[in-house]
Amino acid sequence: MTPYAVLIGPPGAGKSTIGRRVAQALELELLDTDAAIERTTGRTIADIFAEDGEPAFRVIEEQVVADAIATHSGIVSLGGGSILSERTRALLESQTVVYLEISVAEGLRRTGANNARPLLAGPDPRTKYQNLMRTRRPLYRSAATIRVRTDGRSPARVVTQVVAKLRAHHEHAGATTPPALGRPNRFDGG
Repeated sequence: MTPYAVLIGPPGAGKSTIGRRVAQALELELLDTDAAIERTTGRTIADIFAEDGEPAFRVIEEQVVADAIATHSGIVSLGGGSILSERTRALLESQTVVYLEISVAEGLRRTGANNARPLLAGPDPRTKYQNLMRTRRPLYRSAATIRVRTDGRSPARVVTQVVAKLRAHHEHAGATTPPALGRPNRFDGG
């Protein structure tokens, strides 16, 4: 079993929102690894960071991502920092990976002062986001099978583009497509 697609990208790119809508359009299940971490541990990600630190969180995240890739056949949405794991990057090499690209300015606008994002909390979130992107952007790009910009686009437009690119990719690869791919979906347009 392998996911139909794995979504990656930085905070604010829309991985959860777009993932949910793409899964609906393709009549697939969504597995959001951040939500899975919170279900598995019974704690919020912010609490794990605060109580155990980022290294402990990354160990949990790496295992949840590995389990998702091994067992989920729908859409998998990864947390923004999961790309930092060498093990995760190796697992992504055999997957259809959609990188939801976003500019630093748009990412900051979308994330704002959200304290649920521990790596952006505190003073000077702009510098933190820029540094985060300096490290992660090359990793996202190297892991991506498909890249879709989300800046200035409605979720409906992004979903339409993601679905079209997934359809083309899977048809070219000769893969089995979900039943909904052959029909127009309600997210066309916008």
